[in-house]
Amino acid sequence: MADITWDAPFCGEGSSCFRLGTDTDGNGYIAVNGEEDRYLTDSVEALRTLITDIKAGKADHLL
Repeated sequence: MADITWDAPFCGEGSSCFRLGTDTDGNGYIAVNGEEDRYLTDSVEALRTLITDIKAGKADHLL
């Protein structure tokens, strides 16, 4: 298992909390708070692109 450094959870009102993490190998991680052993992983660059695209409104159709 990777040595992941998790950030504080991001929680929405009345919704699940998500955590973002990184490791020293340049990987990024996303998990539901409390379920960090079940994560999605990709490169930090891919995680950065995902966050940038979400901020740009590319996932607004999910709201």
